Amino acid sequence: MSRLIVACALAGGLAASLCTLMPAVASAPDPAVAAFDRIRNDPDRLAVVLRAMPKGADLHNHLAGAIYAESLLDWAARDGMCVAPDQGRIVPGPCTPAPGQVAAGDLAGRPDARARMIDALSMRDFVPTPDDRSGHDHFFATFARFMPVEASHGGDMLAEAVTHAAGDHVLYLELMISPQLLPVARLGLKYPLRDEGFAAADRAMAPAVPALVTAARQEVDAMEARMRGVLRCGTAQARPGCGVTVRYLYQTVRTMPPAMVFPQLDFGYAMVKADPRFVGVNIVAPEDDAVAMRDYSLHMRMFGWLARRDPQVKLSLHAGELAPGLVPPEGLRVHIREAVEVAGARRIGHGVDIVHEDGSDGLMAEMARRHVMVEINLTSNDVILGVAGAAHPFTAYRAAGVPMALSTDDEGVSRIDLTREYERAATTYALAYDALRDLSRAGLEYAFVPGDSLWRATAPYRMVAACVALPAGPAPARGACHDLLARSEKARLQWELERRLHDFEIGLIGEGGRGAATGRQEGNG
Repeated sequence: MSRLIVACALAGGLAASLCTLMPAVASAPDPAVAAFDRIRNDPDRLAVVLRAMPKGADLHNHLAGAIYAESLLDWAARDGMCVAPDQGRIVPGPCTPAPGQVAAGDLAGRPDARARMIDALSMRDFVPTPDDRSGHDHFFATFARFMPVEASHGGDMLAEAVTHAAGDHVLYLELMISPQLLPVARLGLKYPLRDEGFAAADRAMAPAVPALVTAARQEVDAMEARMRGVLRCGTAQARPGCGVTVRYLYQTVRTMPPAMVFPQLDFGYAMVKADPRFVGVNIVAPEDDAVAMRDYSLHMRMFGWLARRDPQVKLSLHAGELAPGLVPPEGLRVHIREAVEVAGARRIGHGVDIVHEDGSDGLMAEMARRHVMVEINLTSNDVILGVAGAAHPFTAYRAAGVPMALSTDDEGVSRIDLTREYERAATTYALAYDALRDLSRAGLEYAFVPGDSLWRATAPYRMVAACVALPAGPAPARGACHDLLARSEKARLQWELERRLHDFEIGLIGEGGRGAATGRQEGNG
């Protein structure tokens, strides 16, 4: 909602009518900003208000890491699995307890063992020990510990992810998932990549790809069907998570040999072209891993070849999830640049080491000019890399005009949610309400959901001419704005976000910050 529309919404009679005809004025006072300023130094009120604040999207969210340990242990108990509390892991297969193992179902009566399991499967209460020395290592070790139970609970995981998003008033999720990852990677063993013969490898694998695409789509169909069943979607008892729009990024893994990485990237492109639920491709796993560091530039050239072949496929790449001391200095110099300039990434995940890149000021200027957005994961960067506060490049990106949006990364492992990330950004960087609103809008503006944008400009946000004169509310029934919304899924989501922001801001203004929490706030159902 524009600043003027907020004031207009409080006006009455002829003044309200005239307001709808006036263009937004950048210098007009924004009463929502003033109302937010009155509560920003009250931590309890701030947390309540930011939870109620509508948030456009969470664009950096690994489904595998989005699940809280309590859910994983509940599913392990339901499945009759064992856990090994001293090792902090869930044991594959039916439980036949061996020394050091107990039935997951028995943890309810063993609170100390259950607490150790939760700590091992997440970052809760992490304290370094000689055998578990860093947040980085503990974080990445959790995935192998809980992977056995996740293999059969994709739908339950999706239900939890959208439920958390709805509770945060998030409209849209782009989840990273990897259906059929291992069969796809194994294509590289049958059709090995020779040097950088990407075209030849692509041709060799082509006959095997359609069957794998079909299997992957069926896997996602089953996951979504289970989610709808868990949340009772389509019934009178539908839970709020049913209303969250979900799309997927095909998630590839960078720590395998090159011959097994290229088939994943190639297959990710095939999924985007075959299934509209998949809107882009990403590459994941610890960027500081020895294989990932050795092959990083090669991976970017793989993406670059694929991008030239299929420029319509969008990329959001993990790049710059590094910090001094984690790798040698030369390892910090080119990763973000190569992701942008060689691979053609539209978004960068993390981007933490930007100030250590060669020509960082010029690179940020290029990212701003090309509208390459950075997915900011404040808690993740703190617990994994130890980068927080003034050491984080948030302010550098902001000063350079690089677009940013807040995201969770692995909210279950980190034990956060998107509201916590907004709260952290607001308090750490003293952000006013209009800056937080822009972060919310950026989530949808830079989402890979298809369609034209509702915005003709984003710094500051200015609505397209077809819609700018219309008041916030239900979508128009006719006219140019109706036509835009009818043909653009992105614009429809953005219109809905503006409607919710309007209602939220009326409450924020009307009761000095209390109305945002106590007034009517629609969920995502």
